Amino acid sequence: MRFDAIVAAGGAARRLGGRDKPALLVGGRTLLDRAVEACAGAERVVVVGPRRRTAQPVHWVREDPPGGGPVAALAAGLAAVEAPVVLVLAADLPFVTASVTDRLLAALTGGNDPADGVLLVDADGRDQPLLAAYRTEALRSALAGLGDPHGAALRALLAPLALRRLPDTSDAAFDCDTWPQVRAARHRSGSMETVLDDWIEAVKAELGVDLDVDVAGLLDMTKVAAHNVVRPAAPLTAFLVGYAAAQAGGGAAAVADALRRAEALAAAYERPADDSAEGAGP
Repeated sequence: MRFDAIVAAGGAARRLGGRDKPALLVGGRTLLDRAVEACAGAERVVVVGPRRRTAQPVHWVREDPPGGGPVAALAAGLAAVEAPVVLVLAADLPFVTASVTDRLLAALTGGNDPADGVLLVDADGRDQPLLAAYRTEALRSALAGLGDPHGAALRALLAPLALRRLPDTSDAAFDCDTWPQVRAARHRSGSMETVLDDWIEAVKAELGVDLDVDVAGLLDMTKVAAHNVVRPAAPLTAFLVGYAAAQAGGGAAAVADALRRAEALAAAYERPADDSAEGAGP
């Protein structure tokens, strides 16, 4: 079965103080990366929203104008979809997995009960139209009949479609709209990264830093510096990366560039033959 995927990664996240919600960490991975990973098998993953660092390649688009709501995001994403079936996910679902999306796709394409789409229903009986699989042409027809997608309601878009509903049996519909929900998701992940996620948020709040930290990239760089140079090089290089990024104007792109250059330098570094510095990496 051929399918593409649309991940809606825009929105103002007002209940999170305007933070970049898809870039928030849960269990050491961003919410966006978790959504993209759940689209395993898609021929193309289309992410609607501002560009961010992702662990896997994706195709980026923006709704016009930005911030037009979920229907506008779907319209922008569908313009880049080619497969006959499209998986649709929000980028704030920490517990969505490929097994959940496989279940949606199988329900849409299997059996003798044809449908235009299959969506998950949460434990409270609420439809989750951004956790669903649709037939591409049916969704395009519904969009064409709706008119201007900017600010339109998902319920109005889906009204003409023949939909099937599946109960959520794995809490995949749990989303991160508020800080208590983000904290709950982090603690449910049950890993060391949960402590790191909470600590990073606390430090950023204390220092007034509004930048989503590439934890995986930073840790990778410090591992190389500790191993190829000496262990104390790791925290000192991390400090210098941040300082260099700030001098370059700040932002995720500046941090990524500084990280790349520092890691390449550390990887190529050769300690002097008589190096006996205490604390050298193994």
